[in-house]
Amino acid sequence: MERSSSAGFAAALARTRAGRALRRSHNWVQLAKFTAVGASGYVVNLAVFTALLLGADLDHRLAAVGSFLVAVTNNYTWNRLWTFHGQRGHVAYQGARFFVVALLALVANLVALEVLIALGLPEIAAQAIAIVLVTPINFVGNKLWTFRRNR
Repeated sequence: MERSSSAGFAAALARTRAGRALRRSHNWVQLAKFTAVGASGYVVNLAVFTALLLGADLDHRLAAVGSFLVAVTNNYTWNRLWTFHGQRGHVAYQGARFFVVALLALVANLVALEVLIALGLPEIAAQAIAIVLVTPINFVGNKLWTFRRNR
């Protein structure tokens, strides 16, 4: 009996580093914590974005950068203290790495924001969607680089 290609793929994935990581409950707990921190950052980002856009009458791109700076500070603090607590290194070194990952996510966010606005979405709705779209970049970058375990 021949195995289906999806079963073969699943078996191959299970033998990889990613497959082994998916079987560790600690990683799922960490993902849940990262998601909770991200949810708080999401609320902070949207609140600051809305305040800068509507209250300060800034252009949506400047509002996105301003809200990013506030949210990234929130997220770094909580991820360092709670999500990746066991992998804490030097605060400035990890902070710099976190900021690099966040800058990559910001660039992706700005691209997504512009595309969504060009497609006719209102600015706040577009920002809400753009943040969600770039979340995987943040998690993978921070898990594998910023807060990786020292060997």
